[in-house]
Amino acid sequence: MRLNRPVAATAMLAIAALTLVGCAGAAADDDATTTGSSSGDGFPVTIEHALGETVIEAKPERVATVAWSNQEVPLALGIVPVGMAEVTWGDDDADGVLPWVEDKLEELDAETPVLFDETDGIDFEAVADTQPDVILASNSGLTQEEYDTLSKIAPVVAYPGAAWGTSYEDMIRLNSQALGLAEEGDALIEELHGEVDAALANYPELAESRVLFSYIDPSDFSQVGFYTSTDTRPGFLESLGFPVPTVVGEESDGVAFYTTVSAEQADRFADVDVFVTYGDASGSIIPQLQADPLLSQIPAIADGRIAILEESTPLAASANPSPLSIGWGIDEYFALLAGALG
Repeated sequence: MRLNRPVAATAMLAIAALTLVGCAGAAADDDATTTGSSSGDGFPVTIEHALGETVIEAKPERVATVAWSNQEVPLALGIVPVGMAEVTWGDDDADGVLPWVEDKLEELDAETPVLFDETDGIDFEAVADTQPDVILASNSGLTQEEYDTLSKIAPVVAYPGAAWGTSYEDMIRLNSQALGLAEEGDALIEELHGEVDAALANYPELAESRVLFSYIDPSDFSQVGFYTSTDTRPGFLESLGFPVPTVVGEESDGVAFYTTVSAEQADRFADVDVFVTYGDASGSIIPQLQADPLLSQIPAIADGRIAILEESTPLAASANPSPLSIGWGIDEYFALLAGALG
């Protein structure tokens, strides 16, 4: 079984990117570190991250991005990348670009950038062909080897803490600083916090709900797979003040973004209010789960408190919050979670 990476980048379809503090207006991870200079344009800029230290000597003019959603930061700030990762999960029209990115490109009257095929990993040659001045990858799972190879092409901004664990705030923070647009990045974060808070206010019933972001394989009910606090999906909800299900707290180690628990330990999910999972939007998996002798012991499953994100749809992809997806689908996402509460 494979999970998407943004279902584990559909659980380990990718396994698929943050422990945040307080509400949406609170500060995100403290792992993002940058320093500037006294030069007039703020360059050179030094960015420390999990894979080393990157120095960007001058304001980039040609921006490339790899991995999930990094392209949305320059786009949100009015910069069209010369190249970006092709989307293979959540794409509704098979053009390799998510709808909110298509909308932004249209708004900027821009053509679609070169799309890097990352099906089998980073396409280094394709990235090099775009001749970038900087490569943004602050939301990624780059290995040290991949980082080193990319660094031979251009300065690379990698993730600040855990692989695939970068909050959308820190993604904006690091990527915007690399572009010399730190203040604009901070303003974007505040704008998105306002959008999230306004949407959440429409669903007060969610406030004290313990939400488990899971992937339950319809062909194997012997275990329950779910995302830890490191992953951006539960991490985002935690940052909004959602309480953490006990099992998530016990299994989160700050490194792994996904784990599994035997169905024989169904009692560990007793305090979950809503199960979020991927599958057929018809909800056909719900009666199957309720018929299972072990999983049916979980109150949320027995009561049908299950929110289903239809696999490989834009809404499912937007559950990994990003600079452009929030405005596109955050209200619909909260409505889905609230609907599961009945």
